[in-house]
Amino acid sequence: MINTKTTRRNFLKTSVAVAGGIVGNSACQQLTTSTVEPSANSTSTPDLNSQGASTSVSHAPLEKMPQRVLGRTGVTVPILGLGGSASPLSRPQEEEEANSIAIIERAYELGIRYFDTASNYGPSEERLGKVLPPHRKEIFLASKSNARDRDRAWQELEQSLKRLKTDYLDLWQFHSVSFDWNLDAIFNSKHGAIRAAREAKEQKIVRFVGITGHNNPAIIAQALRRYPFDTALIPINAADKHTPSPFITGVLPVAQKNNTGIIAMKVPAYGRLFKPGILDGMQQAMGYALSQPGVHCCIIAAEDINLLEQNVRVASAFQSLSSRELQAIEQRTASAWQDSSFFREWA
Repeated sequence: MINTKTTRRNFLKTSVAVAGGIVGNSACQQLTTSTVEPSANSTSTPDLNSQGASTSVSHAPLEKMPQRVLGRTGVTVPILGLGGSASPLSRPQEEEEANSIAIIERAYELGIRYFDTASNYGPSEERLGKVLPPHRKEIFLASKSNARDRDRAWQELEQSLKRLKTDYLDLWQFHSVSFDWNLDAIFNSKHGAIRAAREAKEQKIVRFVGITGHNNPAIIAQALRRYPFDTALIPINAADKHTPSPFITGVLPVAQKNNTGIIAMKVPAYGRLFKPGILDGMQQAMGYALSQPGVHCCIIAAEDINLLEQNVRVASAFQSLSSRELQAIEQRTASAWQDSSFFREWA
């Protein structure tokens, strides 16, 4: 392991330079979100009610997405970010490479500035690293580590930086925290991964530190009380309200009290909320998540450019839903919450 602050920082910069990346020493506090006008070569209006089928999408100029301050980070981000898992970005097949690059490039063109990935998302970090370095100062780049001890956390962080061709992350998160023993290991005074996070922040290799979890709201709430995490990435969708322990009621009040930035994931429950008789489409799924008090943005993966453009259009047209509209959506998901919460069984 590399132990000194100066050596580690220089090591990372040298590694990035060798890889050919273009790095920035600090990210803009106010992210650029201007939209590049797409080419005018056409086609039909997207069907916003469909997320499962790929449809032709208009290339007319898109409106800017609304923006929000991501809690205590003070950084302003568009309300929609690109998820780096469960999509071509994370699939190892060689034929997914071109599709992944096209999705990432188009996401940036459309005004997406929050890019999410993790050290264990297959080739996701490497594919983002092939596109994003020239735009580094304009984006908010987030990755994750499953490590619970300091040394392994440092190893994963260094690997992530090399793959992403950058010398810093805007957000580094402890990934998939689900049990008491996870927290005890992370916060171990001698060997816990929290030491790596503190050291990385001191060395300006990491700007903000967060936590993620998809199946145990009580553990995430406990973590937010135990340490001033800058963000939390948690499931927020229209089925969550019906679970025995909702993230919406179990985590959001604690996060609001601590001004923790909340990023919503599992917004459409991997498309299961779009089965017949449940929700009509992404406008309801995203509208529900982003209308919850204390939610600042969401990340959604895209199977292809058409679906990416549909999601951006929905985000650009977003307006907060009324309590009556939220209740109507909850009524539509009441009979499907178990199927739409399958990821809670992951550990």
